[in-house]
Amino acid sequence: MTKADILNQESKLYGAIKESDIKVLEELLHDDLLFVIPNGDVITKEMDLQSYRDGNLKIRELNPQVEHLNIIDDTAVITLTLELKGNYVGDDFESKFRYIRVWKAFASGIKVIGGSGMILNV
Repeated sequence: MTKADILNQESKLYGAIKESDIKVLEELLHDDLLFVIPNGDVITKEMDLQSYRDGNLKIRELNPQVEHLNIIDDTAVITLTLELKGNYVGDDFESKFRYIRVWKAFASGIKVIGGSGMILNV
């Protein structure tokens, strides 16, 4: 696993988020994913995917800025800021977030196993 591998996976993830591409999201997120969303709730892979299936989350713009990327054996930890514009459950939003994501290499590919996001401004 290299930094280029993780940046490539991140790029795939951004595209899948913007396009609400459930197939790619299913591929990139580990079945046992745990993620803390900006309101403090902990969600699973299925909960995340359901928000896209239901059309509750729609991202119009996504501008990432990678801050740190550490590779530790078969695991990578990345921190980044994301400027997001979109709609969540009918409400438009435009905010800057900081995320930490943990990627791990498996025989089936590199997948997100955990992370967290927080809002930096409203």
